Amino acid sequence: MAILVTGGAGFIGGNFVLDWLVQSDEAVINLDKLTYAGNLETLASLKDHKGHIFVQGDIGDKALLDKLLVQYKPRAIINFAAESHVDRSIHGPEDFIQTNIVGTFYLLESARAYYNGLSDADKAAFRFLHVSTDEVYGSLAPDAPAFTEQHSYEPNSPYSASKAASDHLVRAYHHTYGLPVLTTNCSNNYGPYHFPEKLIPLMIVNALAGKALPVYGDGMQVRDWLYVKDHCSAIRRVLEAGRLGETYNVGGWNEKPNIEIVQRICALLDEKRPRADGKSYAEQITYVIDRPGHDRRYAIDARKLERELGWKPAETFETGIAKTVQWYLDNPQWVENVQSGAYRDWVKKQYQ
Repeated sequence: MAILVTGGAGFIGGNFVLDWLVQSDEAVINLDKLTYAGNLETLASLKDHKGHIFVQGDIGDKALLDKLLVQYKPRAIINFAAESHVDRSIHGPEDFIQTNIVGTFYLLESARAYYNGLSDADKAAFRFLHVSTDEVYGSLAPDAPAFTEQHSYEPNSPYSASKAASDHLVRAYHHTYGLPVLTTNCSNNYGPYHFPEKLIPLMIVNALAGKALPVYGDGMQVRDWLYVKDHCSAIRRVLEAGRLGETYNVGGWNEKPNIEIVQRICALLDEKRPRADGKSYAEQITYVIDRPGHDRRYAIDARKLERELGWKPAETFETGIAKTVQWYLDNPQWVENVQSGAYRDWVKKQYQ
């Protein structure tokens, strides 16, 4: 048997593939376009692994999708493939529309045709799991209850709007065509192999390089932080036992304002890799103009996942952030190799 993972060279998808092949003998067909955030170095440990079959390609390439499904006959498709950075979606939304909406449509079409050709037994076992985000729910007031699966969709950026559209397509393919789908909506992920444009890896990398630590606005935007390995375990559990057609929110129960995250990273680096001048990395914190439409607060209520499937995160924020900082200290070559000229130009443009 095998599973097809799309976007499996990205941050969450890459961690999922690595973790899957540690705990399962089932092969992974890994389809990734290798855009700027897709990185084969993340999968370097799988170079000679017989259970990992990497295919460079686009989920928008329906002929390729059809070929892979016929050739490998996977029992499940897990869709991580997405353009995922809000800031980039503000500067250039078209890629987000093409990948997150049109790409998901083609993937669903291929999955539907494949599913319809399966035996009754294989149909009963097949799953299409779509990985999405809490950003589709919009922004929460400071005293509002956390997002449940019943919260209305109120996306505020081109990124979250494109993910909301893909969620709706997945739901529609279940209700219209009977495709056995599952959807997960997660909070902010962090951990190893995270491309250094997102808050936590950017702060670690910039701090060590002696650069400014750019914090948007007043730094009081609140996010719920989820260690990526916990997210991967939740996806495995939903794939295994989730109810068809259902959505499951995945969160870490770690609501914190951005500035507190940055300060904690600085404190850990002060401890683990002190500055040569003896000063705190916190002196590098610089407040920059807030981004357009910046949501003030996200928070996930993950009690449905806990109640129905018995899942809880293994890491607290304190244990997860310590592991994350240590990983970046131990893997400077990975960081250096992903920081191409295009990446440097992007950071300069965004945080000018």
